[in-house]
Amino acid sequence: MTNAWHAALRGDPLPWLLERDDPAIRHLALAQLVDEPEDAPSVRRARAAAMRTDPIASILAAQDPEGWWVRPGNRYGPKYRGWFWSLSFLEQMGADPGHRRVQRACDYVLEQGQAPGGGFGWASTDSSVPHCLTGDLIRALVAFGRLDDERVRRAIAWEAGAITGEGHERWYRGSTSAPGFSCGVNGGLPCGWGAIKAMRAFAAIPSRRRTAHVRRAIGQGIDFLLDHELSTGAFPTDTKVSRRWTQLGFPLGFVADALQGLEVAVELGRGRDPRLRPTVEMVLAKQDAQGRWRNEYPYRGKLWADVDEPRRPSKWVTLRACRALRGSVA
Repeated sequence: MTNAWHAALRGDPLPWLLERDDPAIRHLALAQLVDEPEDAPSVRRARAAAMRTDPIASILAAQDPEGWWVRPGNRYGPKYRGWFWSLSFLEQMGADPGHRRVQRACDYVLEQGQAPGGGFGWASTDSSVPHCLTGDLIRALVAFGRLDDERVRRAIAWEAGAITGEGHERWYRGSTSAPGFSCGVNGGLPCGWGAIKAMRAFAAIPSRRRTAHVRRAIGQGIDFLLDHELSTGAFPTDTKVSRRWTQLGFPLGFVADALQGLEVAVELGRGRDPRLRPTVEMVLAKQDAQGRWRNEYPYRGKLWADVDEPRRPSKWVTLRACRALRGSVA
């Protein structure tokens, strides 16, 4: 490793992350830690191999030719194998945007899963659209090359308006209940998970392509995240703080952990904000003697294919941690 942040690690996990027997990890590590361009032969070979290897291969093999998983329709269930989850997890795993099954999934989601206002939720009605589900699907659709699709632009505009209040004339008690991340699932209080997912969506948009409205929404969202304590999940809640905030996992569904908040801040150029120091320290404290991290919430037995072996270090979570620390440790 050549970046200054590696001095904070107890070991060098990069050779482990670059092993050829885990091509999905190798692909992302080459692109995101070694800075190989996406069209470099080594990256292209790793990405092609990843599409033929679990966990990506099992997700694609379970897909119906029409683009859905498990059952057709506009519902996002069942957890964690339905079309919503499968598309989101493929994005997190770095699936090839040019793969025909990935593109068919994007088509299906846009044809069947979008509410009239532009967002995505547990049904195709505006009253069922929260920040978390919309943010995750926008992130996937942009990553898979759909930014110029009018339906994706409409989803982005919906999400920005749901944050700033601009252009939104109606709010819903059970989902997006007010501007600024308020969510009916969280008792009408601003939701930290929803804010992180929305910021992930906007971070996927190249900065030169962000509208003024999106930039305002990003400013509001980053301020909200940094004004609360990510490392403990000290966001407004009508129940006790979820322990998921401090359990670093992969993949991530509608929930977020503190590391994902750090990742988002890094992607948006705010990774070295001093308010993130407790989160950085929390992440560093969870590494083992080799500079590796465990998957503390792996959805074991719930995915199309498990991503990690029990009680062993996780390449996926280690990749996430290194990616975030690279942009947050001076």
